[in-house]
Amino acid sequence: MSDAPILKAVILAGGRGTRLAPFTTVLPKPLVPVGGVPILETVLRQLSFHGFQETVLAVGYLSSLIRAYLGEAEISRRMRIRYHEEQKPLGTAGPLASVEGFDDDFLFMNGDLLTTLDYAAMMRFHREQNAALSIAVVDRHMQIELGVLGINAASEVVSYTEKPSHSYAASMGIYACSPSIRRYIEPGVPLDVPTLVLRLIAAGEKVVGFRSECFWLDMGNPTDYARATEAFEQNRAAFLRDEVLA
Repeated sequence: MSDAPILKAVILAGGRGTRLAPFTTVLPKPLVPVGGVPILETVLRQLSFHGFQETVLAVGYLSSLIRAYLGEAEISRRMRIRYHEEQKPLGTAGPLASVEGFDDDFLFMNGDLLTTLDYAAMMRFHREQNAALSIAVVDRHMQIELGVLGINAASEVVSYTEKPSHSYAASMGIYACSPSIRRYIEPGVPLDVPTLVLRLIAAGEKVVGFRSECFWLDMGNPTDYARATEAFEQNRAAFLRDEVLA
């Protein structure tokens, strides 16, 4: 009999998603369909595929629709789904203070991401690193479509770079956590992830980045939503690998 801990996740699914209006005037953002499948269902099926057995959904806006949809969805028979109702918005990290039943390392993430990230590999990395927090990282390259000048205090131009490109290590909005991080979160008080990360670093806690070359897209606006839909429809099997094995 395996002594491996049960893999658990917290999904943030309570936001209003105002940038995706008018879709989100009638649907909570996690139920907005991508390729005919609500993005939240895709995330849950991916977690189940990677061995996660229990998920808590931190819900708020139009939560009754999420409960009704998942209550009839097949994924609810494959993994345990619990709900944590936010009485007021608590930011991206605040809900973790009052979610019960997480005494071992766990994953938490935004519920509106389309990705092919290997969640199980990220949890293994997190445990190997013995970190307080591991952040899923994607490298992004930004092209500046202008000539960029370096100007000193005397207004003299000292450099000129035509259309430079910069690379950034960007957070995917997916995190593996030790339960100890909740010592830095006050119940009922709003807190965002960047502030939590800085608190952990200031306290000397170990925070690491898990780099992946996976596909990742945050559906934050109509343009990215259209890109996500196109990517999903072009390669559905990459996102819903449980269908391939069925």
